[in-house]
Amino acid sequence: MGAPESVSTATLAPLATVPQAVPEESVAVFEDVAADTPWVTIVWDDPVNLMHYVTYVFQKVFGYSKDKATELMMQVHSEGKAVVSSGPREKMESDVSKLHAAGLWATMQHDV
Repeated sequence: MGAPESVSTATLAPLATVPQAVPEESVAVFEDVAADTPWVTIVWDDPVNLMHYVTYVFQKVFGYSKDKATELMMQVHSEGKAVVSSGPREKMESDVSKLHAAGLWATMQHDV
């Protein structure tokens, strides 16, 4: 191996970046209508949890009276599901998480 070859350096002109102006009429602003739509938490019937336990969970998680919690539990039992809370998406995510932690089958969806 001999001496390192010398590399010639060519002088390159810097690339000029010219910002492209966007005409105002081509800029679209989309409003997230779905963000304004309330979400609901749904509890589904399952073959595992006893009715008095579901009533207890509704009282503890949502602060419902025993009568309201019993009414929702009976709706879950007889109709297969019940809407137990509604509000912004983040709150419904929290409610679903709490219900899952209590062993209930819960989902959330846009309020229709």
